[in-house]
Amino acid sequence: MALDELKAAVPDYAKDLKLNLGSVIGNSELPKQQLWGTVLACAIASRSARVLRELEPEAKANLSPEAYTAAKSAAAIMAMNNVFYRTRHLLSDPEYGTMRAGLRMNVIGNPGVEKVDFELWSLAVSAINGCGMCLDSHEQVLRKAGVDRDTIQEAFKIASVIQAVGVTLETEAHLA
Repeated sequence: MALDELKAAVPDYAKDLKLNLGSVIGNSELPKQQLWGTVLACAIASRSARVLRELEPEAKANLSPEAYTAAKSAAAIMAMNNVFYRTRHLLSDPEYGTMRAGLRMNVIGNPGVEKVDFELWSLAVSAINGCGMCLDSHEQVLRKAGVDRDTIQEAFKIASVIQAVGVTLETEAHLA
């Protein structure tokens, strides 16, 4: 199993990450599609080739073709949106917030899967990319759809662990 190989690659000084990786994926209470879509979108957002290479095959095996594509779409669109909206938020001139974005984001309205799943994946990617505006927006949509805080937190726990594993493994690769 690729998850076991990924855990085995985590160095001893990051034992907590190894344990957390097994826990957030192996013991998740998320439905299979939400879990593996979150894992795939976060593996992409982590920018770690090793993490993506290890987790993508299992994600693909656990997702329908539509969900697989939608999870990749969530990572792609949020890569753009997180930079755009985070920059708008960080600039001290509020005028930017009133300007038309002029960027295509059609996939958000028609992701090819349940809207809640896509929103959860978008929230998890936004956690990795650090966009507060996007986090708030996706969290509000999820809460209005009846998603509880435990489910939302589970998605950003997965994001945090995958990101940390990616950083750790990339660091070790550079130091080798």
